Amino acid sequence: MAILVYITGVIVSLACAVLLLRGYVRGHKNLLLWSGLCFLGLAVANALIFVDLVLVPELNLYRYRLVAALIAMCLLLYGLIWENK
Repeated sequence: MAILVYITGVIVSLACAVLLLRGYVRGHKNLLLWSGLCFLGLAVANALIFVDLVLVPELNLYRYRLVAALIAMCLLLYGLIWENK
């Protein structure tokens, strides 16, 4: 059951990223770009959770998961603060 939850998290994050980035291509709103990049980073973080806990449980990827999520959140924070015009 846990495997299904991890895979669903990756799929949903990727779907959000694709929809947001597609909206950016159509409308050229910067906030859509930064939000899409954030969700892309969150999809990477979710994929790392799946790899860490299911595929290779003896390998500790905790720090890499945190770094991926931190970069994703920093991208969104940048978009919210400095790109808001």
